Amino acid sequence: MKTKSKKIWIAWIMILPILLIRGFTTIYPFIKTLINSFYDVRILKGVNEFVGFANYFNVFKDRKVITSIEFTVIFVIVSMIGHVILGVGLALILNMKTKLKRFLRTIVLIPWAMPTVVIGMAAKWAFNDKYGLINDFIRRFVDDFSLSWLVGTDTARIAVILVDLWKDLPFFAILVLSGLQFISSDIYEAAKVDGASKIQSFFRITLPLIARNVVTLCIPFTMWRLTMFDLVYAMTSGGPGEDTALIAYRITTEAFTNLNIGYASTLAIMLLAVMLLFSAVNLKLVKRMEV
Repeated sequence: MKTKSKKIWIAWIMILPILLIRGFTTIYPFIKTLINSFYDVRILKGVNEFVGFANYFNVFKDRKVITSIEFTVIFVIVSMIGHVILGVGLALILNMKTKLKRFLRTIVLIPWAMPTVVIGMAAKWAFNDKYGLINDFIRRFVDDFSLSWLVGTDTARIAVILVDLWKDLPFFAILVLSGLQFISSDIYEAAKVDGASKIQSFFRITLPLIARNVVTLCIPFTMWRLTMFDLVYAMTSGGPGEDTALIAYRITTEAFTNLNIGYASTLAIMLLAVMLLFSAVNLKLVKRMEV
């Protein structure tokens, strides 16, 4: 018993430095952000006053934040629906038995491997109304076509969502593909013998067996959508106006541009609460699917 107890203490001593570093870089910033959310901290004006829940109430009066929340909700819902539907479709294509299987699985990950800022800057040029490749491609089929993608609210939002899908969809598909690899081909053979078509096999075999994998993937991918900053920063800078400013971009702007630390901390805490709530609901759904 003494030897076992000694080994446990040695193990704790060895991981203690990592625990301290992790605590300092995770727990301390969280506590500090929570405290700042109850203060009016404006560095430029030299203000540092306790205001209680005033910052939280002001969030619902701030038109810029309301617009950011509105687009964030649209962005997350549309993007995740696209990831699930198109991701499963792409995974099925990559799972097909062809000689180019390895080549396709390699090149499909290129967009995901590229830095988001680089993609955002490239997309800004691609969606340019005069010399962008998107309009140039459409003009080959529609004469005199001209659309200022990043000027209008709706088109700018569509452009941001499309670029986000183009970048992260391959990675989602590859992860779904890993789930498809565990489905035995014998099941499909048995279904084929019973007279099931490919569509029936998909809805009766494939989809139920990968459903838990897909729902689980939705947790981190939704978190990444909620905290996305770099794509909007590089592509639209939140424009036109504030219409493509995701909530994470709004938090960054308040903190590092306006130097309104208290208000930015409030937005960050509220975003964290939403993320925790979503994770809890999603994990409960996954457990129900297991049953």
